[in-house]
Amino acid sequence: MSVPKNPRKKAHSSVTIVDVAREAGVSYSTVSRVFSGFEFVNEETRRKVVAAAERLGYVVNLQARSLAGGRSNIIGLLVPGIDNGYISEIVKGIDQELAHSQYDLMLYTTHRYEGKEAYYVKLIANGLVDGLILLVPLIIENYLQALPTQDFPYVLVDQVYNERPSTTVDVTNWQGAYDLTNYLFSLGHTRIGFIAGLNELNSASERLDGYRAALKQQRVAYNPALVAEGDYTPGGGYRAGLNLLRLPERPTAIFAANDLSAFGAMDAAREFNLDIPGDISIVGFDDIPQASIVYPKLTTVRQPLIQMGQVAVRLLLEKLDNPEKEARRVTLGTELVIRDSCAPPRA
Repeated sequence: MSVPKNPRKKAHSSVTIVDVAREAGVSYSTVSRVFSGFEFVNEETRRKVVAAAERLGYVVNLQARSLAGGRSNIIGLLVPGIDNGYISEIVKGIDQELAHSQYDLMLYTTHRYEGKEAYYVKLIANGLVDGLILLVPLIIENYLQALPTQDFPYVLVDQVYNERPSTTVDVTNWQGAYDLTNYLFSLGHTRIGFIAGLNELNSASERLDGYRAALKQQRVAYNPALVAEGDYTPGGGYRAGLNLLRLPERPTAIFAANDLSAFGAMDAAREFNLDIPGDISIVGFDDIPQASIVYPKLTTVRQPLIQMGQVAVRLLLEKLDNPEKEARRVTLGTELVIRDSCAPPRA
């Protein structure tokens, strides 16, 4: 018959706050005050309670460490999902940068559900994490209202919120869209369709504005019929692509607001038996890893996705080290990447 190495340690589910009190040699109410974050508890007593809880397995060690020292050494990351290259590349940058620090990463996916956004913020920002990175949140107010304090450290990635000073990492969306539209003009395209992104995201409006500015610079009238509603997904790009290709005078080129939408537009073009780029040129934005392996390889605008994640971590760690540091916006440059999905329009 084997004997447990620590016979005093109970199964996690059977340990109660009374057990912790008995183990620490304090009252039940003292343990309750420690775990509820009550400020007026003697520090030595707090450490004694946390140590007892660790021995008995009453709480996760990371939580106990947070209670004892005021920090969990965990960074929270909220993302809409992890099912596309855009997000995975940014997360890769975040993970790489955190590997050089003493912080671990806690990842939650919201799937764009409003209720989940505020719920997860309340769940992880109240003692589980020291700071938050919010990746392209749709309704920022939901997140920020759920923060435990007004000055809780957070960083927004690829989204801007002007209603409250917020540290932000984004890119030159307007310039990238402007450059890409002008590239299509340089090939001879004048009837350029545009598949828009999610209206709630700053990047979507900036890319549309860059497209419109290029039209104006080329003295080509803006035509609302050539702008189709999208949602930054392949399905949305496919539906928008069909709408553009059904026009009586269809565009000779389509600028999709992100690469995933461009992939959908490519499927729509193939459904019309159109050759890419012989019959129609298609371009995207982001330069996710899949952009270089689709056929034809996608011309796009490169966002420094990994660097965005790295910078977000640096900004958050700066804020953790210096809570008085003012919020700031860091905007990284974009780059035109020319591949095989574009050609001059046929006469």
